[in-house]
Amino acid sequence: MSDQVYVGNAGVDAAGDRGWLLGHFKPPGDPRHSEDVEIKWGVHPAGDERAEWVKGEARTALLVLISGRFRVELPGRGVLLSEPGDYVVWGRGVDHSWRAEEASTVLTVRWPSVPGYRVG
Repeated sequence: MSDQVYVGNAGVDAAGDRGWLLGHFKPPGDPRHSEDVEIKWGVHPAGDERAEWVKGEARTALLVLISGRFRVELPGRGVLLSEPGDYVVWGRGVDHSWRAEEASTVLTVRWPSVPGYRVG
């Protein structure tokens, strides 16, 4: 049973894989391997932002603010997450970008986990 259980720390584990804790990119047999969902623990210093907009997103996403102030830019709309627990959801095909207005920690859930699809 122990090979079906993984215990870790999001801050420590995320540092080793650009923040991603769970998804298709984890090795098969690892309990964190999933073709259904991806989960990221994102730690961003103040002023950190995407270099360019994500276009043609193939997944649905949920982004939850853990701490800080984090802005998500969507077509025609900016969303400011300022209280722990604030969140935004966007669907497939919705272009987006983001910026950490303060040092921020966010939890992102995307589905499905799409092999070969990677946006920096």
